[in-house]
Amino acid sequence: MLEVKKVSFEYEEASILKNINFDLDKGEHLSIIGESGSGKSTLLKIIYGLYDLKKGKLFWDKKPMLGPNYNIVPGEPFIKYVAQDYDLMPFITVEENIGKFLSNFYPRKKKKRVAELLELVGMTAYAKIKPTELSGGQQQRVALAKALAREPELLLLDEPFSNIDNFKKNALRRDIFSYLKQENIACITATHDNTDSLAYADITMVLKEGKAIAFDNPKTLFETPKNKYVASLFGEVNELPKSLLYPDNSSTKKVLLYPHQLEVVSSSSLKVKVKKSYFQGTHYLIESVRNRKPIFFNHNSNLHENQEVMLSIKA
Repeated sequence: MLEVKKVSFEYEEASILKNINFDLDKGEHLSIIGESGSGKSTLLKIIYGLYDLKKGKLFWDKKPMLGPNYNIVPGEPFIKYVAQDYDLMPFITVEENIGKFLSNFYPRKKKKRVAELLELVGMTAYAKIKPTELSGGQQQRVALAKALAREPELLLLDEPFSNIDNFKKNALRRDIFSYLKQENIACITATHDNTDSLAYADITMVLKEGKAIAFDNPKTLFETPKNKYVASLFGEVNELPKSLLYPDNSSTKKVLLYPHQLEVVSSSSLKVKVKKSYFQGTHYLIESVRNRKPIFFNHNSNLHENQEVMLSIKA
């Protein structure tokens, strides 16, 4: 189990992380979401052991995890970290990169392991190619395979699918996270992609300005966000007065609603003017305005610019 206790971190007198606390069981997947600069990548580097801590402690199976002041080589042997720069050796092949830290005493076993990982990330056809000849997305897949070669107990992923084509990303994501569950490998993913969190994480942490403002099951965070910031990390969100949605309600409180929670009706107190329609495949995302404030909702067809419609909460 990973234990993060009261971790705070400053860089050149700028506070980056403030009093972070959480536990992570073996085989569990934590996603960390938040706007750029919220401290996601810094937290991964601290856990891996690249930065020394002045405030807070880290434990793995009750044993202290120490930083670079104690370890000649930064990082712990049971942790692998896939950073955004991929860290591949440019002058050796893809298969040599993946097998770099596997023992040469068992060449058949090593060859089989490399072949399994190449298949897992869809890079079998590129085994003899050097990383310099690959695209950014292909290099990212090789970096994932390399990190898994010696089966870490904890895998740290920083935007692991950011450069991978959409048509390959979904399948790769399913395969990678299924593999981690199968092998009981704990994983922490820092991501801007809400699919990484909603579909695959057991727990999601929301960071804002270095503070953990939410820590819960991603389904719970999505369905009952504590504020607009949390909801906005999952997509477009509207913050509307209750009185507009419930005519008999005089409350000044506001409610948070995603576009799919609003629908066009024949009569309501919420009248908006259509600004633009965006085709989303199964529906249109409609951008509208009311008193100069944008309101987003889903609709099954395109709506004309400046068309006025009434909105209500879906039953």
